[in-house]
Amino acid sequence: MSPGREGSWTFVVPAVVTWFLLDAIVFVQAKNFEDVRCKCICPPYRNFTGHIYNRNVSQKDCNCLHVVEPMPVPGHDVEAYCLLCECKYEERSSNTIKVTIIIYLSVVGALLLYMLFLLLVDPLIRKHDAYTQPLHNEEDSEEMRPPVDSAQAKGNTVLERVEGAQQRWKKQVQEQRKTVFDRHKMLS
Repeated sequence: MSPGREGSWTFVVPAVVTWFLLDAIVFVQAKNFEDVRCKCICPPYRNFTGHIYNRNVSQKDCNCLHVVEPMPVPGHDVEAYCLLCECKYEERSSNTIKVTIIIYLSVVGALLLYMLFLLLVDPLIRKHDAYTQPLHNEEDSEEMRPPVDSAQAKGNTVLERVEGAQQRWKKQVQEQRKTVFDRHKMLS
């Protein structure tokens, strides 16, 4: 592992462990009141508009009579109104949501640290590029290029292979520029 990655894990692991311990304490005490609810969706009825009612009740009490308060209809229409309402007991795990967010933020943070590491180390690794020439010296660039050694062209490491591919790409781009400028001169 690189030193930058080890540093990020030494921060992430204790944070995650602490979060799990705090979550376990909260979970042992009782379910969070926001984790369970009964949701009743009541459509319009006669001259009363439709409405959505939410209430924290147990699953057995999840019906119109326990959730819809205040009852918008008079006493003799309550049963007919409640038959139109659709009540659902909903339960979610805020612990799972928290863990998912922590994992997501940890991955994003590790990627950002890795990006910063590469931005800092890249100039140190990269050598001066002999193939990069200003545009006005394109004609001279063919003669000034050093010969590429065949043993060096193969490249044993991933970085050497990537640099070799980058050099080939730069050569192709310069050749395309040269042909475009030559055609431009001929047309002018």
